Amino acid sequence: MPLLAYKESHILSAQQLRKLSEHKYSCFSASLLDPLLQPWWNWLVSQTPLWLAPNLITIVGLILNIVTTLILICYSPNGVEAPPRWTCALCALGLFVYQSLDSIDGKQARRTNTSSPLGELFDHGCDSISTVFVALSACISCQLGHYPNWLFFQCFCAIALFYCAHWQTYVSGTMRFGRIDVTEAQFSIIAIHLVSAVLGPEFWLTKIGIGDIQLWYGPAITTIVCGLLSLTYVFSVIKAGGVGKNGSTVAGTSVLSPSIPLTLVVLPALIIAQKSPENLFTEHASVYIMAFGMVAAKITNKLVIAHMTKAEMEYLDWSLLGPALLFLNQYFNCIVPEIWLLWFTLIWGTQDLLRYCSQVCLEICQHLRINLFRIPYNPKGGAPHPATASVSSQSSFGSSVDKNGGTSHRKSKSKPH
Repeated sequence: MPLLAYKESHILSAQQLRKLSEHKYSCFSASLLDPLLQPWWNWLVSQTPLWLAPNLITIVGLILNIVTTLILICYSPNGVEAPPRWTCALCALGLFVYQSLDSIDGKQARRTNTSSPLGELFDHGCDSISTVFVALSACISCQLGHYPNWLFFQCFCAIALFYCAHWQTYVSGTMRFGRIDVTEAQFSIIAIHLVSAVLGPEFWLTKIGIGDIQLWYGPAITTIVCGLLSLTYVFSVIKAGGVGKNGSTVAGTSVLSPSIPLTLVVLPALIIAQKSPENLFTEHASVYIMAFGMVAAKITNKLVIAHMTKAEMEYLDWSLLGPALLFLNQYFNCIVPEIWLLWFTLIWGTQDLLRYCSQVCLEICQHLRINLFRIPYNPKGGAPHPATASVSSQSSFGSSVDKNGGTSHRKSKSKPH
């Protein structure tokens, strides 16, 4: 089976690795909050030891974000029960730490002269996973489990928007962020958690006297408006055509081709949730979102790799096995308990994502002759390690100027290193 043969076979071809070495990061951002947060990020990175690898900073932030969200989920797995206020405060802290660390890893890479294409890939890979947990935690904090259709919409909207951001990057070759984007969304969710921590999660179910309108409508409507604006911009870029030959993507493929993997995740998720005789999504909302979220993270990572290596994106993937089994099980009148298959989807998708990402990172590290979580450290500021210098010269990240006049190494708030 191909999935179990990662160690024996290569995921990236020699041509893809060569293209990856030549990759130039291009980003444009008009974020409102990023300039205001730069002093905080600059101070924070100045306190960071020079021996600390940028990718290690990223993964520590991700782990904290996931752990704090899992604690929240333990107390309210369906988003119906009101979680303790301290779990909401913990989620706010976890997200703030993740956001801060995710914003300084690129700066740390420049400080240590360890910038490489691997940093950009690793950053986006962590973000694809974080998006799932951040969206789910916000919904639980607002107790959207009382309205499962809204919970489904909010979580899959966040997942789809993250994918679409990389879709337009695959088409245009440049990652673009608007005035209200990633950083603003993250701090809005931090604010939601803090409100829940101070006033209690039940606060969001308070009626404001205009019919049956409740306070959670505010964040929900904001998500819809911002999502529509983002999608309008994404599809305007796609409609305008890509930078490839005859308006194609960076890989010379159809600009619509990335829509297929996304559809293969979102559409089955919607059908399975609506048709489930066991109310699978309503009864197991958190497991459902995490299961399909891991599948979405896998295809997003493949899209990022396709962009960075200028390669065609594969439509089918082994991570889709779980959703396919759930779909077929419903077709045959649920001969297997759906909850069994849902847990299988989560476990299978998680291990598949981790194995895939680990193997890709291993192949890139071997090609660039670098370490993933360790960097050559010279406390006296001597010449960089030869391998590090080689990687820095291979990647032209240093020549890309970000919105603040510095070298651009990560997306918007967190320039890839």
